[in-house]
Amino acid sequence: MSTDNREVVVIGDALIDEIRDAAGIRELVGGAALNVAVGLRRLGVTTTLIAMVGDDEPGDHIREYLQDHDVTLISSRAPRGSSRAVVTRSPSGEPQYVFNEAAQRRSIRYDGTARKAIADAGIVAISCFPFDVPAEVDVLLDALGDARVAVDPNPRSGMLSDRAEFVRGFERLAARSELVKVGADDAALLYDGDLDALRGRLRGLGVTAVLATAGSDGAVLDSDAGIFSAPIATLPGAIVDTVGAGDATLAAVAAGLSEGTPTSDAGWQELLDRAMLIAAATCRAEGGLLRTPASLAESQRGVFGS
Repeated sequence: MSTDNREVVVIGDALIDEIRDAAGIRELVGGAALNVAVGLRRLGVTTTLIAMVGDDEPGDHIREYLQDHDVTLISSRAPRGSSRAVVTRSPSGEPQYVFNEAAQRRSIRYDGTARKAIADAGIVAISCFPFDVPAEVDVLLDALGDARVAVDPNPRSGMLSDRAEFVRGFERLAARSELVKVGADDAALLYDGDLDALRGRLRGLGVTAVLATAGSDGAVLDSDAGIFSAPIATLPGAIVDTVGAGDATLAAVAAGLSEGTPTSDAGWQELLDRAMLIAAATCRAEGGLLRTPASLAESQRGVFGS
């Protein structure tokens, strides 16, 4: 299936990451859905983000960042202010998040402008949504109508209030989605840790395609057209930060789907390979901002002489 509309709407979180490490404390604009939206725009896709953003100084920073990246924001009211995550590293180097009340009790509503954007979109991507709040899921499903949907549950333990309810809400949406992206962390936090079994479960719900990412073991895309796999992509340079890899993967796949559902095995494999390449490039710089091999090469131009 092809589409004439490459515009994508992203629904989910937008927040401030307060990073605390040996270098001190610094603040970055972040959030999984925000990273996906900005990543899509960097891939040339016209993008709108629907998220809760406060009328406060952190919210101003979020708005300015989105304006700088040419992403349209449709914001929901934020009575507790903007969401924030304090980010530290575990002894093994994994990021650990502590979320403020605004993030834990985030809520999204859809006015006429939001509903029109959703109806007009080529595809709607959803990430880090409060699936454990049934009322939020009800309103989301109503707002989506018959939109094409790509979803990444992206649960965060610091935001998760009810695991079983989150699974129920997520699977309600997954059952009508064109693509669901899940990772090994999702399988461990929400299910029994078996990523292959989770992939099968989601396909059994009727998901058109499931993208299962397993870190250094690469990824598998299980679709009606068949099962496709790809190892992690190799690029020059060391891996600096894996935090944005999942968001970059979803952005890359959503960008591809905005052009239409692949109609051949080669098309599905190309979609997967490109997503893995973009994820690998993103891991070669700090932060969640999507990178491509071309943008990495551009950033290094002149570093070692012309």
